[in-house]
Amino acid sequence: SGVELDTIKIKHAVWWKQLVTLTERSFKNMNRDIGYYWSRIIIYTLVALSVGTLFYNVGNGYSSILARGACGGFVTGFMTFMSIGGFPSFIEEMKVFYRERRNGYYGVSVFILSNFLSSFPFLVAVTLITGTITFYMVKFRSEFSHYIFFCLNIFGSIAMVESVMMIVASMVPNFLMGMVTGAGVLGIMMMTAGFFRLLPDLPKPFWRYPVSYIGYGAWSLQGAYKNDMLGMVFDPLIPGDPKIKGEDVIVHMFKLSLDHSKWWDLCALYSLIVCYRLLFFFVLKSRERIGPYFQSLYTKRVMHRFKQRPSFKRKGSSASSNSSSKRYQSLHSLSSQEGLNSPIP
Repeated sequence: SGVELDTIKIKHAVWWKQLVTLTERSFKNMNRDIGYYWSRIIIYTLVALSVGTLFYNVGNGYSSILARGACGGFVTGFMTFMSIGGFPSFIEEMKVFYRERRNGYYGVSVFILSNFLSSFPFLVAVTLITGTITFYMVKFRSEFSHYIFFCLNIFGSIAMVESVMMIVASMVPNFLMGMVTGAGVLGIMMMTAGFFRLLPDLPKPFWRYPVSYIGYGAWSLQGAYKNDMLGMVFDPLIPGDPKIKGEDVIVHMFKLSLDHSKWWDLCALYSLIVCYRLLFFFVLKSRERIGPYFQSLYTKRVMHRFKQRPSFKRKGSSASSNSSSKRYQSLHSLSSQEGLNSPIP
């Protein structure tokens, strides 16, 4: 038992050292590669300034109801969608992982955890810059707790997009197909978020159940609406009519349920992040087990095709016989060559 305990301690120490080393290396690569996060930070800043100036001081008039909904839909949908820009850099990191994994340097869990830890500071920077500029320029709410939820919602949406792209990167052969596939998957999640068509109006057999539940868009958008409009009072369409409560806007205009709070929507979003990272882990593990089988099957199929080519066999045999006949000619004795004309006069 003492030997087994020492072995477990050694394995734990090696695992921890691998995690620290991979996290440091991945962080340096992300810091040096401008296209990984720095370009996205610049683009996110410019887009946040654009959103802030477009919806500047949106107010609480009747027209601001749709403006707030449009701004929330853009931030949780299109703005977080831009995170696919780091996909080519992640593909290169995956190539390094496959090569080092074949050599047995570290495991799948260490790679996934180190990638999350190394990207965490950059995701926080993107979230704080985007959330601060957008929240205070648009002037959604004045309470600090609403600002915290707004930033946490953006962080979860960006992390969810990256989780989806990780799964796509492990299943496609090149980054071009990965970009197209990832954009299609994220586009479906945005379509079923409840912005382009209200959630109760989605076709229930497939789009409502389960697509809208396994996508991040619906949870993120519901949380954004509740964080922005609960407790708000808007001006009526006709002056003199009663004020419109934010609860009525959420229930009657956006057709969302108030059975659970915005924090449950946030918990559902972060639970999806964990589930998608676990799915990424299982995909990589499956590739390790199934990959050699398909490789051997492909090799056998190619060799079988070569063996079935009769022209290849005949040409090869005739060429070998001709070459052997030319290289190894029969020898004749001098007595058998009597009476032959000599080339020398």
